[in-house]
Amino acid sequence: MTHIAVLGSTNMDLVVYVEKPPRRGETVTGREFRTIPGGKGANQAVAAARAGATVSMIGAVGHDTFGTRLRSTLEHSGVTTDHLRTVEGPSGTAHIVVDDEGGNAIVVIPGANGTVDHLVPGDEGLIASADALLLQLEIPLAAVLAGAQTARAHGVRTILTPAPVQPLPPELLAATDLLVPNEHEAATLTGLADPFAAGAALLDRVPRVVITLGAAGSVYLTRDAEPLAVPAPRVTAVDSTGAGDTYVGALAVALGEERPIREAMTWAAAAAALSVQREGASASMPYRSEIEARYP
Repeated sequence: MTHIAVLGSTNMDLVVYVEKPPRRGETVTGREFRTIPGGKGANQAVAAARAGATVSMIGAVGHDTFGTRLRSTLEHSGVTTDHLRTVEGPSGTAHIVVDDEGGNAIVVIPGANGTVDHLVPGDEGLIASADALLLQLEIPLAAVLAGAQTARAHGVRTILTPAPVQPLPPELLAATDLLVPNEHEAATLTGLADPFAAGAALLDRVPRVVITLGAAGSVYLTRDAEPLAVPAPRVTAVDSTGAGDTYVGALAVALGEERPIREAMTWAAAAAALSVQREGASASMPYRSEIEARYP
């Protein structure tokens, strides 16, 4: 079984559902409010665990009821939380508005995630024992860099989701095996709107890139082969929150199982398509049996 370590954020998602999101200065009436465990790191951990990997989470939660629930949710999904530390203060939160078209807007408050600015004893050994390390940018960049360089030193595949998007230091890119931005992040990183052009530009910095395009699918670019485009299943989206993290978690599992890249991307797209048909982030993520029922 593939072993995946995740170094990243855990947040409680505070989600409101509305017909249309408010414009600046406008007040609208929503139809529902939910608190749903999330955070890009935790989401990818849950997605990978449900897709069939052994998963370990490195990060932090606060000393509050949200922290207790976040840890419990990870453990219930099969994620090992021995390296998820509890710190004084609040857990991270994400304040999310979801409209009737399934789109969302998000404000993240780091909370405990802001304390994850370095590796602590035991983290290096855990990363070294993994087949892959998943990284995002909702914790301080210093920890992301330390994790990537530790993985590189031990021959562990690093998969980086550059979100929330920000300038990426050369030393982090040098320790990244696979970069997985969405089309907007790729455009921000390169200044190029076309995903193939953006991906080609990113290959100057990393050896492999997968750019996710939402309902349009995803594209894969590498330095030694022609670009590859993989479509997404046609579905009606209810809530796209966490879809990208579902894709990355499932993709990491498929690559860990040494599936060919087209097959791995198709399998990950099936997982993401299942997730957008349900509300919430981690709550929407499919189990391996569900993915295989859609794409064996």
